[in-house]
Amino acid sequence: MRVGTPGFVPARLLEARAARRIKTQKKLAEALGVVSSTVSRWENGDIAPDADAISALADHLGVRREFFLRPVIESGRPMFHRQLSNTLVADIRYQHSQMSWLQEISSILQHYVDFPSIDIPDVLGGASWKQLREEDIEHIALELRRHWRIGDGPCGDIVALLERIGIIVGTIEMGTSRLDGLCNWSVGEERPHVLLATDKMSFPRRQMDGAHELAHAVLHRNVTSEELAGNLKEIETQAFRLASAFLMPSTSYPHEVRRPSLSSFLSLKERWRVSIKAQIHRLADLEIIPSEYVVDLYKLHSAKGWTREEPLDREWQLSEPRLLRDALNLIVSSGVRTKDDLLAVEFTMSPEDIERLGCLTRGWFVEKEGKLVQLRVSETPQAARVGGAGTVIPFYRR
Repeated sequence: MRVGTPGFVPARLLEARAARRIKTQKKLAEALGVVSSTVSRWENGDIAPDADAISALADHLGVRREFFLRPVIESGRPMFHRQLSNTLVADIRYQHSQMSWLQEISSILQHYVDFPSIDIPDVLGGASWKQLREEDIEHIALELRRHWRIGDGPCGDIVALLERIGIIVGTIEMGTSRLDGLCNWSVGEERPHVLLATDKMSFPRRQMDGAHELAHAVLHRNVTSEELAGNLKEIETQAFRLASAFLMPSTSYPHEVRRPSLSSFLSLKERWRVSIKAQIHRLADLEIIPSEYVVDLYKLHSAKGWTREEPLDREWQLSEPRLLRDALNLIVSSGVRTKDDLLAVEFTMSPEDIERLGCLTRGWFVEKEGKLVQLRVSETPQAARVGGAGTVIPFYRR
């Protein structure tokens, strides 16, 4: 009689299936050549797969065997995402699995590298997010800018700011337009992690997505899962308001809007690097333009075909996270661990998963580390080396 593998963690199988977008237990069972009830019992913890089944699962799901023996990274707090009513459950599960893997990579690397300290001030002062008014959010945006010494001008690169204040940032292809970013505070280290989408991404959109997830990290750290489920719309409205106020502060941006029109917004986009649509929304929030004119601007924006892509969207190179990539390069270049070592001992997901989440170049794990080569200095006298190459002409004083 075959005995199940001791220490098998059923939640890891659920996580891996979500990460590979295998929607049903039946599809996984068909791929493995077992009945679907077997996969169901594995995931429920009723039985554990034996050694051969563990190997088959690892091969099919692209992970190491040890993956199923390690505990799941518990989030402990809700994951903030702009969930829509028509968002597929499988898409949400995929996003959550990638966040768990990002936190696992981050946790492993922090055994070797000191990440920046978390620098997120307590702007609520003990108050609840439910007590926030619009003017409070505007004040918080200015307070954050002062704390991080950004000034009143354009923010620059929001991804670099997130990493500077201790937030771990990863990127993934969501595979659907119905998902954007994701934010979650990890339990063990009490550090916020952010996932940003790479799908049809532009620099202005990444700025807003990054600021939106930053807003969740600042305002909604102590929101419970029940509160998120019952107040999603209000929580998302707060996050978008803070993101807009942070990128376009009330003390400077509105004063540069001489005439609210698409052409003037396009000019301001070049300086502030936020979308035209976001600028319209910002001025509507500040009640600088009347609601009926806001509707007209949105209609004109749509008529020009700018809903999918605006002018200047391709003007700037997309900013990418560097913290995890630099940490891995440092660990390898300093000789603390080799790439093979990391894959065999530390990480249990595939190299491609780590490269993707850590913003490494594709194939980084198979690239050989560079070797220092000592160049041999020629012993030929300099005069002999340059002889006949030209004539030196002196400059005479006038």
